[in-house]
Amino acid sequence: MVTIAVNRGRPGGVRVKICGLTEPAHVAAAAEAGAGYLGFVFFPKSPRNVSIAQARGLALEAPFGVAKVGLVVNPSDAELDAILAEVPLDMVQLHGAETPERVAEIRARVGLPVMKAVGVAEAGDLARLPAYEAVADQILVDAKAPKGADLPGGNGLAFDWRLIAGREWARPWMLAGGLTPANVAQAVRLTGAAQVDVSSGVENAPGVKDAGLIRAFIAAAQGG
Repeated sequence: MVTIAVNRGRPGGVRVKICGLTEPAHVAAAAEAGAGYLGFVFFPKSPRNVSIAQARGLALEAPFGVAKVGLVVNPSDAELDAILAEVPLDMVQLHGAETPERVAEIRARVGLPVMKAVGVAEAGDLARLPAYEAVADQILVDAKAPKGADLPGGNGLAFDWRLIAGREWARPWMLAGGLTPANVAQAVRLTGAAQVDVSSGVENAPGVKDAGLIRAFIAAAQGG
């Protein structure tokens, strides 16, 4: 099994995931700016969706040492097999309604680290975290999507970061949801996050990344 190292140092050691990449130029920009993870979305409803062929090309552009993450939503075994047969991923991110049991099944099947996204809007949502910490390699704490939303993430929404301030975590975790170059430093200070994830916060239109915003976000997250 591949092990993804997590730098727990702050602020300079904050690891950044740029998610929803669709263009080689933005893969290069993210890597050059110091991203620790590059995310590729396999979800047709998303404006950031990529085909298996597109994702393979993008992943092959990534330099050694930057983790390549495939985001999937309630995937079937056949979907996972098709993606992993072609795309050299280092981690699978589950961003749907997968149960802890399904997370464990997928982790055993794919032989890669698995990150599970958990949506948070209020304190009661935190009760779901321990069950996922028991089976996933990492946890992505995201803003819960509004009821009826087409997308489970990437909606540009934040949650009250104070809900997780000071929490003791059983697994490495990543903060997501409404992060931008303007607020990511504050989010890191409030939550103690050693890892952060951004998608819409570095775009100038849905699904259209901006290299300047990518660089600004990573610099702000890392205290630059």
